[in-house]
Amino acid sequence: MIAVITGAGPGLGRTLAVQLAREGADVALAARTGGTLDAIAAEVRAEGRTALPVPTDISRPDQARRLADAVADRFGHVDVLVNAAFPGTHRKNVLDMDEAYLDQWRRAVETAAYGTLLACRYIAPLMTAGGSIVNLTSMSSRTGYAGRSDYAAGKAAVHLLSHCLADELGPSGIRVNCVAPGWIASDVLDDWMRTRAAAEGVTFEEIRARDVSAMALRRIATEEDVARAVLYLASDESRSTTGATIDVNAGQLFT
Repeated sequence: MIAVITGAGPGLGRTLAVQLAREGADVALAARTGGTLDAIAAEVRAEGRTALPVPTDISRPDQARRLADAVADRFGHVDVLVNAAFPGTHRKNVLDMDEAYLDQWRRAVETAAYGTLLACRYIAPLMTAGGSIVNLTSMSSRTGYAGRSDYAAGKAAVHLLSHCLADELGPSGIRVNCVAPGWIASDVLDDWMRTRAAAEGVTFEEIRARDVSAMALRRIATEEDVARAVLYLASDESRSTTGATIDVNAGQLFT
């Protein structure tokens, strides 16, 4: 199996790369930061698989083409494309945005939506019947939150782009699906909870318990939980599934 991951940075991107390698995939890794890619590539190789790190700004057509060319030269074809690219942004309400942040908003949406489109445009021609594209969206593609309009808009665009691509690529036997995580257990999430706890004058444990109580499974999903959903959609086990979205949010939002 040959897999390509865009947005292969630390956290979820790394987990996806390692899990795909453990399932027998050779992995091409695309992200902006070369040092991070090299570290993840070393982990893939430690699993006995081939890794191809390609520093890439996926929102630029020339770099998306260069990524596809590098993958074609090294592997010849692609079985699985996972699009997970999205830049980190700060929470800011629309009416509080200055001109600099408005430009940052535009670039964030371009990375998510236009970047996913470019990756599919140049990688999909390397796929044959049985190929699978898995796009990482978010719970926020279904419902918006104050201060997160860039994230919600970018992920919502990917959601509907995936429907269009599923219809376009279906006759070629290529499937296109989404995985929509909710909150993912991480240091970043814990820091956000601590910030909220301080603002409300309560403890971190109280905030965490309150948040978890709103989830049907009474737990926060992990990166590994998200990766398992991606692996399912990447495999032949889902050969009749396309245009679908798997929610991985521990029951925080039913759709």
